[in-house]
Amino acid sequence: MTAPTPVDLEIAAQIPVFSGLKPQALAVLLEEASVFNLRPGHALFRQGETAHAFFIIMDGWIKLYRVTPAGDEAVLNVLTKGESFAEAVTFTSGRYPATASAVTAARVMVIPAEHVMNCIRKMPDVAIAMIASTSQHLHRMVQQIEQLMAQSATQRVAEFLASLAPRAKGPCTITLPYDKSLIAGRLGLKPESLSRVFAKLRAIGVDVRASTVEVRDMAQLCKLVACDRINARCPIKPRLPRPQPPRAVRSEPKSAMAGAGS
Repeated sequence: MTAPTPVDLEIAAQIPVFSGLKPQALAVLLEEASVFNLRPGHALFRQGETAHAFFIIMDGWIKLYRVTPAGDEAVLNVLTKGESFAEAVTFTSGRYPATASAVTAARVMVIPAEHVMNCIRKMPDVAIAMIASTSQHLHRMVQQIEQLMAQSATQRVAEFLASLAPRAKGPCTITLPYDKSLIAGRLGLKPESLSRVFAKLRAIGVDVRASTVEVRDMAQLCKLVACDRINARCPIKPRLPRPQPPRAVRSEPKSAMAGAGS
């Protein structure tokens, strides 16, 4: 655990939770902050533990997940530099509803809950900032639920890739930030389903090789994100069964009884 550097403090000052605070209030709030260096797989906190701090990511990737009764991981979110989390439970002195662990090597700023509460008592603006941040997290969660309910698996993957791309048109090379199994979990897919979607995307010039994705035309990929799954103009259409030739109708021979009665 180390003291924040000037660059760390600059990153922290730009997060939404602090956007409405005056510089003096922000300086007081960050007085007790410290920075952790995390190894991949290291847990910041575990589901059910008493909330003791909230966090801001300085570098790297952090995943938030819950463990299901069957022992599986349900990935809630994957966060990176400049994003904060666990404000709500810190503000209410609750328990962490999920586990947070490092996906990659990461640096995370930690602000103690007790210090936050002391600041709230002295500066009501801090409480307003925490409430506003909680509202933003809720809005993002609603968007994620809408994505899972309203978008096809192909659209979800296309939107994820588009969010990582440095441009919206022309050819582009995208580096996947973490392993494919975590990407699948983040998008509500099984790993085998993600592999099938990657295979589908080859039809519009998206070639996935290990952790690198080559996109022939970003405009085509972005078009797919907005394309309704039942729209006939969608660039990836379901493969329809080939029409079969009509079967020849074989005439039945007349019975001997019918011939005798004619």
